[in-house]
Amino acid sequence: MRKFTIALDAMGGDFGPHISLSASSKSLQLHPNLFITIVGDAQQITPLLKKYQLLNHNRIKFVHAPETISMEDDPVSVLRHRSQSSMLVALQLVAKGEADACVSAGNTGALMLLAKHTLKTLEGISRPALVSALPNNRGGHSYLMDLGANLQCGCDTLFNFALMGSVLCEQVEQLSAPSVSLLNVGRESNKGNDTIKQCAEMLSATEFINYIGYIEANELFDGRADVVVTDGFSGNIALKSYEGMGRVFFERLQQAINTTWYSRLLGKVLNPIIKNQLKNLHPDLYNGASLIGLRGIVVKSHGSANESASFYAIEQAIKEIQWQIPACISARLESVLAERDCLSHE
Repeated sequence: MRKFTIALDAMGGDFGPHISLSASSKSLQLHPNLFITIVGDAQQITPLLKKYQLLNHNRIKFVHAPETISMEDDPVSVLRHRSQSSMLVALQLVAKGEADACVSAGNTGALMLLAKHTLKTLEGISRPALVSALPNNRGGHSYLMDLGANLQCGCDTLFNFALMGSVLCEQVEQLSAPSVSLLNVGRESNKGNDTIKQCAEMLSATEFINYIGYIEANELFDGRADVVVTDGFSGNIALKSYEGMGRVFFERLQQAINTTWYSRLLGKVLNPIIKNQLKNLHPDLYNGASLIGLRGIVVKSHGSANESASFYAIEQAIKEIQWQIPACISARLESVLAERDCLSHE
């Protein structure tokens, strides 16, 4: 069984490094071939390593990084002036081959800029994209991208997102020719802006993507499309809407169960059934957006992630390591670039 290492930016996120360390402890118990390098400020991290019995763990390494990036920091300023930040040091470990993946819950803009600067993008890719799996009503997952890394996208960028998302879904979900859609304001071919229409033409013309047309936001979870592509502005709104509605649903359900003595009694009977049916819908299970298109694996955990959600971000990184996602995307890109070259000479 091959050993692999994840560099964990312990200083990112809203709740401090204890979330990352607690999730790390759980991951290490589940994966005997996993090694974790904790990156962060020694003054804050050392007491927590003792608390979670990780200080002398034979599969834990600690790297001191005294600087922290806040959610309000400007990404360009971070790139220029935070050479010892925990986020950058964790990414550098991946670039140097000392880690197989980086997981961070820090500033999204800073993570994308630092990752692009440190790891570089794959040939043919100008911008990395944030992608995450969402549950659908067929019992599987649909991958939505971009989730906020690129607020404005041209048709070439959206085409590359579709290609990368298709490869990711194909490998992780073990699907042959996953279906790909563009998020739009309607299914009709005359709907949408010029960028969407041009991208649709490009997707329809390639044999390397199973493009099935447009999809509307109310169809995101019906399972018709395995991969849904949009710009980061629309994608981020769609994702946050799902997360917010999911939490409202679970909270309202709990409130309804606790309203009267009769509902509480009924709840005791139905709770196991409800929990079993809804366990795969909880937003925590889908924490961990992949920053794909890079020459290394980077997973963005939600800033407000709890221990459970942080654990699933680490799990996502492990899946991508096992399936060697950057190499798979690179191989598919070569085929697409060759296809375009042939068409340009006809």
